[in-house]
Amino acid sequence: MSRTDRHGNAVSTDNRAAVEALDDATELMLGYRTDPLAAVDAVIAEQPDFAMAHAFRAGLMVMSMESAAVPEAAASIAAGRAVSRANDRERGHLAAAQAWSEGEFETAHRRYADLAAAFPRDLFAQQVAHQFDFFLGNPSGLRDRPAAAMRAWQTGESGFSWLLGMAAFGLEENGEYEAAEDAGRMALALEPRDAWAVHAVAHVMEMQGRDVEGVGFLTRREADWAPAGLLAVHNWWHLALFHLERGEFGRVLAIYDAAVAAGLAKGEAQPAIELVDASAMLWRLLLRGAETGRRFAQLSTAWERTGGEGFYAFSDLHAVMAHLGAGREEVAARVVGAMQRAAEAGGTNARLTREVGLPLARGMMAFARGDYPHAVELIAPVRRGAVAFGGSNAQRDVLSLTLLEAALRSGERTLARRLAAERIAAKPDSPLARALAGRAGGLAQAA
Repeated sequence: MSRTDRHGNAVSTDNRAAVEALDDATELMLGYRTDPLAAVDAVIAEQPDFAMAHAFRAGLMVMSMESAAVPEAAASIAAGRAVSRANDRERGHLAAAQAWSEGEFETAHRRYADLAAAFPRDLFAQQVAHQFDFFLGNPSGLRDRPAAAMRAWQTGESGFSWLLGMAAFGLEENGEYEAAEDAGRMALALEPRDAWAVHAVAHVMEMQGRDVEGVGFLTRREADWAPAGLLAVHNWWHLALFHLERGEFGRVLAIYDAAVAAGLAKGEAQPAIELVDASAMLWRLLLRGAETGRRFAQLSTAWERTGGEGFYAFSDLHAVMAHLGAGREEVAARVVGAMQRAAEAGGTNARLTREVGLPLARGMMAFARGDYPHAVELIAPVRRGAVAFGGSNAQRDVLSLTLLEAALRSGERTLARRLAAERIAAKPDSPLARALAGRAGGLAQAA
């Protein structure tokens, strides 16, 4: 009897029920629905010697990009390696997760990418490789990897739409907005509940300054993406971002309280990926001079509770932003100290922190102290290269906004005008872009 999953990938167990249950868990993860971890734990309880189930569980830990997940990943890797009949694909997944657990993110990325190339119908390998392209700033991989995998599929067959949604996001991150929107809408026509495809189309609208249309798009499709518990917060963040572009602070804060940071006021834990969104939104509000109450203080406490400083520079920077917004410069300084130690250690994050994370964190600290010229000096040289430490173009836009605000406040006329011109060119109808261009132009006239 052939032992394969529903997409034709070889597996190392004869238990068809376990294989089908793992396929279902994979579908949950592809759709960012909860709870793939509970689903795979049930598979392992039923079939403890199913190597791919252990590899899948380890991969879930990898995609968290949190140091707290390392022990769980290590346990799953060990359990998977104890399965003597594991096949090459399963062992490849375990080896990729092992590299991540050792802090060798680039090696893990390469191994998952190799799996995605060798097994184009392995949707979990495609998804983890796609996430690594995001974590480590590889825009061409975001676009090209799913496009290459789609050659092994028939358009419209079960599973194909997930690749189309990934390709849509990759196209957007490479500035191919029309193709990205077409791919995203095609993915949604095939699978309306694809929260990642919704997210890709929302990104296109954000980058083009289509804020009114973006609000309508996300609102109309809320029933499709809001149940996707592993991505819903980020899509709510996008909805708030559209409102923020128009200066609708009350609506932004309402979304923040109800959806982006719903548990923080109660002291509930949220994953780092959601705290990143919360930090980025509050910092944008800070730049606009909006009143945020005690929200920064709650967020700062949540970041302290999460810990893991020095593991991933992108998260560390957002923790620093939260602490600074709360007026807790000493806590921010402790995170920067952990980043400095990380920069001097081994592993991928040492380079990310040294080249991007530390200059930006120190620039944010200078901004918070009101030392705007120094903030400009620190942020400007690394703004373009910040793609290397991950995140999306929309997420990293907070760096450009901070740099522009620092330039305006320090009277750096030439830089302010250039940054404002970039923004108005990309978003000619944006109220925020027009306001920033007006302020930059005022600086020039006063000179």
